[in-house]
Amino acid sequence: MTKKNDIQKLGTEQRNRRAKDLDKKSARQIAAIINREDTAVPRAVKKAVPQIAKAIDAVTKAIGSGGRLIYVGAGTSGRLAALDASECPPTFNVSPETVQYVMAGGDRALGAAAEFNEDSRDQGVTDIASKNPGSNDVVIGIAASGRTPYTVAAIEYARERGAKTAAVVCNRRSALGKAAEIEIVAEVGPEVISGSTRMKAGTAQKLILNMITTGAFTRLGYVYGNLMVNVSLKNEKLVERGIGILMEAAKADRKAAEGALAAAENDVSTALVMLKANVSVEEARRRLQNANRNVRKAIG
Repeated sequence: MTKKNDIQKLGTEQRNRRAKDLDKKSARQIAAIINREDTAVPRAVKKAVPQIAKAIDAVTKAIGSGGRLIYVGAGTSGRLAALDASECPPTFNVSPETVQYVMAGGDRALGAAAEFNEDSRDQGVTDIASKNPGSNDVVIGIAASGRTPYTVAAIEYARERGAKTAAVVCNRRSALGKAAEIEIVAEVGPEVISGSTRMKAGTAQKLILNMITTGAFTRLGYVYGNLMVNVSLKNEKLVERGIGILMEAAKADRKAAEGALAAAENDVSTALVMLKANVSVEEARRRLQNANRNVRKAIG
């Protein structure tokens, strides 16, 4: 277990000498300093690509087998987890059950600080246990420090129950990294405001979560080429996007794209299979069901 005073030794807690006397700087100077420091983030994430790929493969396998991806986090990490989970249904047209999150302090902590909850190992176990994680699931713990008791305990519990586990952290040799089977480390270094891990660390975490879910759903066939063919058409902008996707992917004119989309009841993937394979809406739906919604396989 990490000792309380060990937090002072973490890379993310160190004083950033490049941001010295920040409070004396002009607005433009502050913006320039933050921008300069942010350039370290993609370099740190790049070094973690092999481990990120392992997480993508694990999530692909889990969801492809009817399992789930469950994120666990506290504070900024939990809010980023909730953001990524909430954007999967509209982007990939999957059930909200497919990608879930567990947040220290519950949903009320999404809009109000409740960081005191992150110290409770018991609550971490209780919250993840409510999701009943098992061998078909992947549980990913997110914590910049890598030492958050709530998240560490949740990952330990999930692993004991047979779930595949991963950690997204910004410090090496962390308790969370050791608790998980896959350790993803993005060492972004000291923050412009010392210890404010909503900054570089948070940006790195967001990039990594984007890569994991986008990678997994792409490998599952929910993306065609790099087109969002499972986008949920909930407003006029998205309907136009769907029409544009069909025109691009099927090399169809607008009238054909609109007709297929109407016949498919605004399901872009069904409409695309209809156009590309020249089949009826019923046959397109049958193909997609048989292919587990993998659009390219359904087209044949």
